[in-house]
Amino acid sequence: MSGSLSITSAMADPALLDLPWDLPLEAWPNETIAALPKGISRHLVRFAHLSGHIVAIKETTDDMAKGEYEMLRTLQRLEIPCVEPAAVITNRTDSEGDALKPVLVTRHLRFSLPYRALFSQTLRPDTATRLVDALAVLLVRLHIVGFFWGDVSLSNTLFRRDAGAFAAYLVDAETGKLYSGGLSNGQRENDLEIARVNIAGELLDLEAGGRVADELDPVNISNGIVDAYRSLWTELTGPESFPGAERWRINERVNRLNDLGFDIEELAIKTDGTGTTVRIQPKVVDAGHHQRRLLRLTGLDAGENQARRLLNDLDSYRAAYGKADLDEEMVAHEWLMRVFEPVVRAIPTELRGKLEPAEVFHQLLEHRWYLAQQSASDVPLAEAVTSYVNNVLRHRRDEATVIDPPTGAFTLPIETIPTDTAAISAIDPDDEDDWRLKV
Repeated sequence: MSGSLSITSAMADPALLDLPWDLPLEAWPNETIAALPKGISRHLVRFAHLSGHIVAIKETTDDMAKGEYEMLRTLQRLEIPCVEPAAVITNRTDSEGDALKPVLVTRHLRFSLPYRALFSQTLRPDTATRLVDALAVLLVRLHIVGFFWGDVSLSNTLFRRDAGAFAAYLVDAETGKLYSGGLSNGQRENDLEIARVNIAGELLDLEAGGRVADELDPVNISNGIVDAYRSLWTELTGPESFPGAERWRINERVNRLNDLGFDIEELAIKTDGTGTTVRIQPKVVDAGHHQRRLLRLTGLDAGENQARRLLNDLDSYRAAYGKADLDEEMVAHEWLMRVFEPVVRAIPTELRGKLEPAEVFHQLLEHRWYLAQQSASDVPLAEAVTSYVNNVLRHRRDEATVIDPPTGAFTLPIETIPTDTAAISAIDPDDEDDWRLKV
């Protein structure tokens, strides 16, 4: 390794020095490389093992590596879903002293997948639509903070399962730019058109390779991002006027945004000269409403839709056991100890890399509902756990290190799930007996 090697890193990990930086990335030995699926990139990207973790390494130019590193750090501070920047390595040379390309190192986002790895044989229309919807939410969040992406596409995004939907994470920020004064409508529309064209191209490419279902229309799916984006953007930022006597509509607007997973930190309210008309407009909108509530109540860090689903189950638990009038945090702790954690512990150790615990819990509740529908009677949670583990989870591939996993088996909207799915016998969490025998 050259003594002039320069490392700029946000992670204090000496193991960075042990990677073969004196070799071109394409020549790295197999024992260093992690075989994970990756998206299409204009640069060479490979995954490598580092101190029990996996990192993505991208060869690029000096300026691009440093610029993207700083941009990703900024987006993280703004709480935008994106990959975590780990290091920039420059001044690389091989054993002959010849210069090698600088690299950007990012941490691999566990349980995330490129869009091409989210289906096993053919991409179904509903899966494609959910991917596009997730990308629309990400694009809105980026635009709210003033970030112009410039290269919006499915390939530059990673996806994680999120309770029947997907959550999108930005991967490639090298073309992006952050504007402190926000984006103009023209800049937003430009990003939106780039997204529409790129998504159509990506889906048409899959279609040419025979990897989409016959009924999937790539152009129609790609146009969907425009409608999804504009609908969400209007709801989050659009003004609303109503008669002064209907002030209840202020709370209605706030509740509507909360249902979408956003909080309002600032709201502009104006009345006309006569006081007969009120005009409201959200000024600062913060995503992650349900995530923050779940984290506050239970300490669980989950996706937004997963958090919504777990909170629904917590509410069901409160209702089923007559605890609606008790302190919410106390009941949440009890639910965590007597419902969520026993289910997670019931998953065999060798299967825990399949999905995140929150996603496992969500899918288990849906599986229990399907079993109840088939048998036309309530299904004990213990029976549902056994059925889900043996008939569903065991046949999935690990999504932490997966290649071509099957599409999620559960696609019904979470609103269709009955609210009484949390019924589990209250037990002492310290009891050594098998909790499943008491359900």
